[in-house]
Amino acid sequence: MKQILCTLTNTTIEKIDASLFFAIEKHIIDSGLGEDKDSFETIKERLLSPPVLNAEEFAQECIYVVLAGGFRQKIAKKKFGEIMNFINDGGEVCEKNLLAIFGNANKIRAIVKIWNNRKNFRDEFYESSCLPKLPHIGEITKNHLLRNLGISNVKYDVWIQRLGIALGKSDLQEGFPLNEEVKKLCDKMFTQIEKETGLNKGYIDVVLWKACQVGIIKLAI
Repeated sequence: MKQILCTLTNTTIEKIDASLFFAIEKHIIDSGLGEDKDSFETIKERLLSPPVLNAEEFAQECIYVVLAGGFRQKIAKKKFGEIMNFINDGGEVCEKNLLAIFGNANKIRAIVKIWNNRKNFRDEFYESSCLPKLPHIGEITKNHLLRNLGISNVKYDVWIQRLGIALGKSDLQEGFPLNEEVKKLCDKMFTQIEKETGLNKGYIDVVLWKACQVGIIKLAI
């Protein structure tokens, strides 16, 4: 059975209560780690009051999530900035040009398609309240994108799955496609922390993911 160690308090924990959650959140922010593409505060505000994005803004959120899937956040942010600078400077959005910035052909192909069809994708989302089928955005990354668009959602990545399993004292294993029993454990974890903190699960997901990713929360046998 895996134990949960909080390096902030140097103790093992059985649950994440409000006091611990807010201490973790503060430590991450004070350490300059509290951001995805945007700051924790921006993410929190967006989830409380979802914006209505124009086509270019919508495409940017999609492009970032495409880049972030399977890549370190630092790399994704750097390449996202380079690609958006190229586009905003009037560069022609085609595979040849963007491959010179980032050499992953599958991701670049998806980015070109998203940008060149940005208005249709954006309009379909706001008209139906559902994400359209977007290239290189699957079930897990879809949740990431929805959160960045202001929809409170859980990404259910491996860090969150592992934490949900450990808090649920289960021997289940994380993985994809997402196991329904693992999802239930994660949802139970989020429901408990939502009640403790008064925050929505989309924001809780961001904080817990970062806490696990940087080692504030560690899982050990």
